[in-house]
Amino acid sequence: MRGADVVAGGRAARRAAVALGRPIGASTVATVAALALAAVGGALALAGVAAFRRARTTVNPMAPERARALVTDGVYRVTRNPMYLGMLVVLAGWAVWLGNAAAWLGLPLSMALLTGLQIRGEERVLRARFGAEFERYAARVRRWL
Repeated sequence: MRGADVVAGGRAARRAAVALGRPIGASTVATVAALALAAVGGALALAGVAAFRRARTTVNPMAPERARALVTDGVYRVTRNPMYLGMLVVLAGWAVWLGNAAAWLGLPLSMALLTGLQIRGEERVLRARFGAEFERYAARVRRWL
């Protein structure tokens, strides 16, 4: 790669970042960190979806009663909620991207809302459906990390 190609590539990356809302003069390290967090979060969420698909169980969070299997392998050995955790990691990337301390407030707020409005209800259904198997899993694997 020639020096001119590197400079042109850098200019194109800068234009793309500005077009995506990244402030001019923003740190390259922060930009890379934001994009890395978004990629890791997306991969984590997709790993959760893939595990559900392999187990042939529902991915629909509004219908946990349709669960055919309790998925406890793969990414589910580390967290009971990789899809939600992945969304939070993407949100962390967004906070880094914005470069604004106030954006970080969205993380604990999102965790609290997800836990209170979605996860606890899903867990009630899973306890009723899978009983002691879910209890053992919940004792072994944390809700978030």
